Amino acid sequence: MQGITTGGVRTLLRLEGACVLAASVACYAHHGAGWGWFAACFLLPDLALLAYLGGARAGALAYNTTHAYPGALACLVAGVLVASPAWLAAGLIWCAHIGFDRMLGYGLKYARGFGCTHLGRIGREAREAAPVAPERAA
Repeated sequence: MQGITTGGVRTLLRLEGACVLAASVACYAHHGAGWGWFAACFLLPDLALLAYLGGARAGALAYNTTHAYPGALACLVAGVLVASPAWLAAGLIWCAHIGFDRMLGYGLKYARGFGCTHLGRIGREAREAAPVAPERAA
């Protein structure tokens, strides 16, 4: 399938997600608004999954909007420019969430379906696409 990464590049991108997660959590520990707030907000970007009720195209658009870095970075920049701890905390939590998802292999979605991501196939898509090993003679 075109448009997905495999092998070492996929591993590197997942490692990159882990680094973003670690850096975001470290910065949040220093600048954050408390771990209760972090826990309460960490999964908020996943509410975008509800858009899949409207079909794969709507779901992919909503998911990608909430799981790409521009929005999170805008929160971080706003937090720094207007000296707002709330915006800074929101941006760090959002970056941590994206990094966590990428670390687990949940990439940005294609309109073909939830299981088709830029990091490879996931879930049922991955199981259906997996090559079947030939049986060996005894």
